[in-house]
Amino acid sequence: MTSYLEANARSRIRRLLDPNTFHEFLPPSERVISPHLGQLDAPVSFDDGIVIGSGLLQGHRVFAAAQEGGFMGGAVGEVHGAKLVGLFKRAIAEKVEAVILLAESGGVRLHEANAGLIAVSEVMRALLETRSAGIPVIALIGGANGCFGGMGIVARCANVVVMSEEGRLAMSGPEVIETAAGVEEFDSRDRALVWRTTGGKHRYLLGDCQVIVPDSTEAFRNAAIDAMRSVHAEGAALTLDGLQAESAMLERRLADFGTRIDPVEIWCDLGIPAASTLPMLDADAFRAVADIHRIGRQP
Repeated sequence: MTSYLEANARSRIRRLLDPNTFHEFLPPSERVISPHLGQLDAPVSFDDGIVIGSGLLQGHRVFAAAQEGGFMGGAVGEVHGAKLVGLFKRAIAEKVEAVILLAESGGVRLHEANAGLIAVSEVMRALLETRSAGIPVIALIGGANGCFGGMGIVARCANVVVMSEEGRLAMSGPEVIETAAGVEEFDSRDRALVWRTTGGKHRYLLGDCQVIVPDSTEAFRNAAIDAMRSVHAEGAALTLDGLQAESAMLERRLADFGTRIDPVEIWCDLGIPAASTLPMLDADAFRAVADIHRIGRQP
């Protein structure tokens, strides 16, 4: 099996899709770069840190985007965001079967400030418009940089979030929380705590991701295929009922766990035996335990 964590954006997207079917839009040869970074004497990338294009997923035509964590941590700038927005709009126009977002990002690119913030807001709107058009959006999170900031919100706007244990998902990154609230609130150097709090296992237990897989591109591919099928069966659009159910779940979660300090305390509250051993379990063993106790599980 090929590690998803260790692969770069182009390798991930090519391995995710059917062999030899990926066609890249705006490849590096087009040299579409950020208009801001050069002015700051910062390095640029000829794809601005994101790979977008079309291909087949088990024979179904899909669009896909993969953020490159090796360039500015996958952070979103004006061009980066515009490529994503354009992909969603073209997906609607061409009525593809799904859009797969291989997310790896620290959030907005601080070098581009407001342009990056506006870009993320436009991505959210385009994603929800895509869902309203009946096209599933599936987010995959398993890269070394995690999925934070505005892209964390974007990912949670998707129909289905698929994570590996190694993936991380949150609004604010550990260093940001520590800077704003102090090391007593969150020690970003405690890597075990960071992964307990933002990692795939905790997000799966809390209902923030719907699928957890081992660290392999093959596992992510199979999960994306299953998710595409299930969303088409259930409907892709975001509904008022769905929003209200999500809001109610978050209210219950805050009431139940708002005073807890460490995720292990939450796992104990969920009734998981030997909760402190969860980080040591492989994906299959973890799911066997988690599927009985996770929030939002099927009755």
